[in-house]
Amino acid sequence: MAGSKEIRTKIKSVQNTRKITKAMEMVAASKMRKAQERMRATRPYGDKIRNIAAHLAYANPEYKHPFLIKRPTEGGGNVGLLVVTTDKGLCGGLNTNALRVAFTRIKEWQAAGKQINVSPIGNKGLGFMQRLNAKIVSHITGLGDTPHLAKLIGPVKVQLDLYSKGEIDSLYIVYTRFINTMKQEPAIEQLLPLPADRLTEDAHATKGTWDYIYEPDPKEVLEQLLVRYIEQIVYQSVAENMASEQSARMVAMKAASDNAKVVIDDLTLIYNKTRQAAITKELSEIVGGAAAV
Repeated sequence: MAGSKEIRTKIKSVQNTRKITKAMEMVAASKMRKAQERMRATRPYGDKIRNIAAHLAYANPEYKHPFLIKRPTEGGGNVGLLVVTTDKGLCGGLNTNALRVAFTRIKEWQAAGKQINVSPIGNKGLGFMQRLNAKIVSHITGLGDTPHLAKLIGPVKVQLDLYSKGEIDSLYIVYTRFINTMKQEPAIEQLLPLPADRLTEDAHATKGTWDYIYEPDPKEVLEQLLVRYIEQIVYQSVAENMASEQSARMVAMKAASDNAKVVIDDLTLIYNKTRQAAITKELSEIVGGAAAV
């Protein structure tokens, strides 16, 4: 059994660790509230631009944008993949679950003979893809606590350019969807070509004939609108991921603080038993010495 000094040192060490995890829990709780407000604030804009995109998609204009045209799957078309993760750790299995979804889908695509062009968003995803020897065409790290669309446009535009050139036939995004404070789940969604289920969420979009007057022309209007639509989806995904990150970190740090308290209680009990045993031994020696005299 370890001596009293070693046990006291362990107790002090665990107490210091608990102070750190408790502070990180409080910081994560504060950031989580702001991240959730930011995430919810972006949803009305996303809903509105989705409705507009759905209306234009069913308006049957003389120009059909390439983002709306489903390409033939024969021949094994290449795939683009945006992977949204965090820059920092200590958030439970958040990144692990998302990267597991991405890894499973990558293996399926590789088995089908497809080439995958990856754009990691976040340091954890970048490191994982580098270890996987994936083809990284763009990446971004250091987003901080607040996502900025200006920083996200670069990696997204690289993938959009590849799609426009025909080097990839579909584009997907992997992120962690925020359900509530205690639950976050990994998700993979198709960005290009724009899936029908995403555009038809507006029940009025498929009813009747929508007639628009385009100024200056349908090509330029749809080009601007659909690019903004894709950027909004990516921004919303990053906002969801950040809200999930702070929630998962708060829960993980709370669990760590609770576990540290249990360890401290156990070590304190062992320390008291060790100290009691030492005192009993000393008393026995004193009594034995007195009896011998």
